[in-house]
Amino acid sequence: MKKTTALTLIAALAGAVPTATLAQQMQQQPLQQQPQQQPQPQTTMQAITGNAPSVPGAVQDPAIAEQAEFERLLRAQVVLERMYLSPGEIDGAYGSNMRQALNTFQQTRNLPVTGKLDDATWNALNADATPTLANYTLTDEDTAGPFEPVPDTMMGKAKLKKLGYATPAEGLGEKFHASPALLQRLNPGKNLGRTGEQIVVPNVHGKAPLPPAAKVVVRDSTKTLQLLDASGQLLAQYPVSTGSSRDPLPIGNWKIEGVHANPVYHYNPKLFWDAKAGDSKTQIQPGPNNPVGVMWIDLSKPHYGIHGTPVPGHVGKTESHGCIRLTNWSAAEVGALVAAGVDVVLQK
Repeated sequence: MKKTTALTLIAALAGAVPTATLAQQMQQQPLQQQPQQQPQPQTTMQAITGNAPSVPGAVQDPAIAEQAEFERLLRAQVVLERMYLSPGEIDGAYGSNMRQALNTFQQTRNLPVTGKLDDATWNALNADATPTLANYTLTDEDTAGPFEPVPDTMMGKAKLKKLGYATPAEGLGEKFHASPALLQRLNPGKNLGRTGEQIVVPNVHGKAPLPPAAKVVVRDSTKTLQLLDASGQLLAQYPVSTGSSRDPLPIGNWKIEGVHANPVYHYNPKLFWDAKAGDSKTQIQPGPNNPVGVMWIDLSKPHYGIHGTPVPGHVGKTESHGCIRLTNWSAAEVGALVAAGVDVVLQK
């Protein structure tokens, strides 16, 4: 990854960084207060707060059982996200990122470390009674765009004046740390591109603020990035992509040299083994679909950094070119908690 010493700084992306205005727009309430006349179990979210005990054998219909499991996983993901134990892109499905978040939650609560949403873990998570979902009314900012397809190639991206969102749903997904498909499922029949539309979203904003981090630890084996305080206590954990066999994570001790929001990306095909024939050096403008997303955290290892990504669903599940890749919202969060001089330990 090219070391970006001439990065352009602009305002932090509204979709990745929560604002006071956003918090005011969102009215939190338990989902069982939402209208329940919708009959389809695959789209109706009822009693999602999950405080009622499960009854073995009570659910017989496969569709109802599937919906109940979706609701249970969704609640766990939202609670973990609010605890700064990120499960990655919230989607209501169990995967490797959620497993690592559950592992760490279980360790910190002295529970058996299973990585599964077992009964003990479920009960511990539900000590937090915060509603799973929140009401949100779409604003002009959410729907104004411009929205346009993002080219697949670097040279194609270089032709755009801004690497913005391709659709309103993509922007809302980043704002609420969720997959666009999840937002569609939670809001059947709603127009996610219409100002004034009232929708429900994962209740991920309004988390308690964290102090600055004193150390960053990235583990290739678990595909996680952890922020620690000066005493070594865990502040936050995020899933990451950490390199590949061709471009392995540079194991060792490094330093943060700078933190840059919404960078201009300086593309040099000579640094990439998979560069397209005919590619040349170019600059790609800022935006959430920039190759390094909304944040570049420069490391003392030349050409390497911690950064965001335009494809949040791939984090922790696909390879990178050696850098540490987070979702845009996690990268923005990390960027706000670190500074030049902070130690970074990259481990196997």
